[in-house]
Order: sequence, then C-alpha cells, then structure tokens
Amino acid sequence: MSDTATDLPEGVRLGNENLIQLTPLAGERVRTLIVREQQGEFLRVAITGGGCNGLSYKFRFTPEAKRGDILVASAGAQVLVDSKSALYLKGTVLDFSTELIGGGFKFTNPNAKASCSCGESFNL
Repeated sequence: MSDTATDLPEGVRLGNENLIQLTPLAGERVRTLIVREQQGEFLRVAITGGGCNGLSYKFRFTPEAKRGDILVASAGAQVLVDSKSALYLKGTVLDFSTELIGGGFKFTNPNAKASCSCGESFNL
C-alpha cells in the first residue's frame, strides 16, 4: 500500500507522526517482526479498557486497514490506529529497548496522567 491519500482504501485517512511516532529502533523491530510473523504488513495500535490503570495498549499485525482507520508511516513501518484510540494516542512515541531487564516495546504517551510499572497500562 502506498502512503498517498489517493491510494488509501475508502474510509481510511492518512495521518502523520503527530499521532504516533516510532523511533528508528522500534521501526526496525516492527519491520523484522512483520517478516517473521507473516500476519500482515501493518502494525495496528489500539487502546482498550483494562490493565492495572484502566486503559491498555494493544498491538498486533494485520493485513489490511479498516474503515475509520488512520494510517501513519513512521520509521519505515505502517501503523494503523482506529479513530477512538487516536484520541488517547495523540503525541505518543513507541520505542524499543534491547535491554535484558525492562526491554521490549515502550510507549511514551503525553496524555497519560499515570502508568503502571510494566508500561502497558495507563489512565487519563
């Protein structure tokens, strides 16, 4: 899929890194996982209810965008965000750490008032 507005499926909007931005290391890891997992070429990032602070980050690979999605190209990866999750994610940076302890994907969300120690849950 191209990241030009004319090539987007109907009902899918083109967003930018003001919504969500991947660091170069996160983009590299996402691209590696897309090849390894073979679940689709897009990383879908969503916010769901749950977790120890009320809201949780969820992400998975998907082969296609859905109506209402926002597509963001960042660090060589294509990220899909549904319009409801976009309200909570605006300005978020997704990083990846290779540290043995505390490594993995890390969200830095300027909208979060508090987050849990695992970094997978937050509240507003």
